[in-house]
Amino acid sequence: MSKTLISANHISLSHHGKKVLDDVSFELKAGEFITLIGPNGAGKSSLIKILLGLIASDHGKIKKSKDIRLGYTPQKFIANEFIPIIVADFLKLNQKIDTQFLTDIATLTGIETRLNLPLSSLSGGEMQRVLLARALLAKPNVLILDEPAQNLDIDGQMQLYKLIQDIHQQQDCAVLMVSHDLHRVMKESTQVLCLYRHICCMGQPETLIKNRQFNDLFADQMDELMATYEHHHNHCHKD
Repeated sequence: MSKTLISANHISLSHHGKKVLDDVSFELKAGEFITLIGPNGAGKSSLIKILLGLIASDHGKIKKSKDIRLGYTPQKFIANEFIPIIVADFLKLNQKIDTQFLTDIATLTGIETRLNLPLSSLSGGEMQRVLLARALLAKPNVLILDEPAQNLDIDGQMQLYKLIQDIHQQQDCAVLMVSHDLHRVMKESTQVLCLYRHICCMGQPETLIKNRQFNDLFADQMDELMATYEHHHNHCHKD
């Protein structure tokens, strides 16, 4: 049986009297690739911040394995153009990194030719790869990615998702990724967690497509998705 690395138990959160998360429970096990999906305002980023310990939940508890090593890429990061720092120095910021290990991670993430460039000069896709490289320098066994392909063009998205897939397979780390890209969700994930303040459905990707609430939440993308995939699903509940 795979080891549980993170366990979320009955997590609830409100903000200004509005329920953001309502009784959310799930586990991330070693080797899993869980994709967290849901419409805007569903509480995805709030759940990620609670898992990381950046904010506290109102109720519930997060349990983490004693040997957990977290790597994290935020949804958005904008380099300050008035702070002159190159990519290599940003990667080494606040941590001692072996030069060969840095070179290996830079090569893995495709940024080896960008190490001496100013951080503020990078494109969106280059910045996402740098953030991913910095996360990997922590030698994580859990990689948490908050919409890593946001604002990238289609080609950039495909390249980044392929890189994340390779990292999952080669680096022996579990992945929890927030994504809006249903095609990649269906292709790469071992589990999909559909969140709309509460968990409305969770299961293997091929089971999700026939779920009623999943179809309701992603109606605008279903025609294109159905043209590409054939899937099935388990259970769900309504608000």
